[in-house]
Amino acid sequence: MQKKLGVLLFLLGTIISVSAQKFENLALTPPMGWNSWNTFGTDINEALVMGIADAMVHDGYRDAGYSYLVLDDGWMARERDSLGNLVPDPAKFPNGLKHLIDYVHSKGLKFGLYNCAGSKTCAGYPGSRGHEYQDARLYASLGVDYLKYDWCNTGKINAEEAYITMRDALFAAQHPVVFSICEWGDNQPWNWAKDVGHLWRTTGDIAPCWNCEENHGSWSSWGVLRIVDMRKGIRKVAGPGHWNDPDMMEIGNGMSTSEDRAHFSLWAMMAAPLILGNDIRSATTATKEILTNREVIAVDQDALGVQGNPFWRQEDLEIWAKPLQGGDWAICFLNRGDTDLHLKHDWQAHPISDDISKNWENFKSAVFQIRDLWKQQTIGSTSVVLEAVVPPHDVLMLRLIKSK
Repeated sequence: MQKKLGVLLFLLGTIISVSAQKFENLALTPPMGWNSWNTFGTDINEALVMGIADAMVHDGYRDAGYSYLVLDDGWMARERDSLGNLVPDPAKFPNGLKHLIDYVHSKGLKFGLYNCAGSKTCAGYPGSRGHEYQDARLYASLGVDYLKYDWCNTGKINAEEAYITMRDALFAAQHPVVFSICEWGDNQPWNWAKDVGHLWRTTGDIAPCWNCEENHGSWSSWGVLRIVDMRKGIRKVAGPGHWNDPDMMEIGNGMSTSEDRAHFSLWAMMAAPLILGNDIRSATTATKEILTNREVIAVDQDALGVQGNPFWRQEDLEIWAKPLQGGDWAICFLNRGDTDLHLKHDWQAHPISDDISKNWENFKSAVFQIRDLWKQQTIGSTSVVLEAVVPPHDVLMLRLIKSK
């Protein structure tokens, strides 16, 4: 009897230890996709999602790397059913979610859903607290590929434990899911989330502005520069399968073309998830060109997986560097100011180094070809001083290609 009990306890321990993990080999580069919240809030429905899926294919977003279509808050009915299951809002989704998810999958895309660790979502719909395993089984049965998990109405529960519970529930359901932790950086997820989720929010919500704070009383949303400046010293925790997430993008939502271009460039330099937040069905040509620039996307998706950072600043000029696989570098000259910046950059006077990859370059012993990623043309080499004009709230983004 004691022997049988010992074997049973061993097997139980093995099952628990196996379940206590996230799905590996997912999000090896920062996830790319579209999310409904920034533009539509809870005003979502079946026709919208199908239209977005069609646009992701027709307008080249899927082929540029955007693979996840994520339905945010407001997809479910106000109450669970008699068995405690989440129910999609029948008015918004008359054919149910499985029909919709199958449609998205038929387009060669992956599908994501939203829920919350609290008793209610941020918009007041049923949260997952106390239903984690039940909800995870539902997501698996529907074929959900991505879960954004928010942090509203959580009372005094512990954030790390709450996210571990949902991580284990997803794993127990045995359907691989990218797990997006969205607790806004309040509980310093960069210290504990690497083994829990595939990406974690580092700040509060983004706003479609360059350098502002939108105060909502008990919380604020932040402009692009505010988010860029908000967290220091956490780049070392990012890498393949575990990314810092500065929130979805606001490109195409009212900022200038220069600001949109700088926004996209900075997210790429930070190896951030690239999650579209605009209505891509009606995007302008300028917005499409920014969002589908494959040379900039390649910087974000670089397999080395190192988050870039600013290494030099003088007044309104800030210079960012990101080491890339194979010895190349991405360099971004950011004009934070309100007037044209006349740049005269001596490469040898500004050596670059990265303490994560241990890459460095002083530009004295090697010459790099310079590729302008927005003009998509080669503009010289590091053997001569770089001269350029960077407009206000804009960037000059370069790839330094080591000469063979």
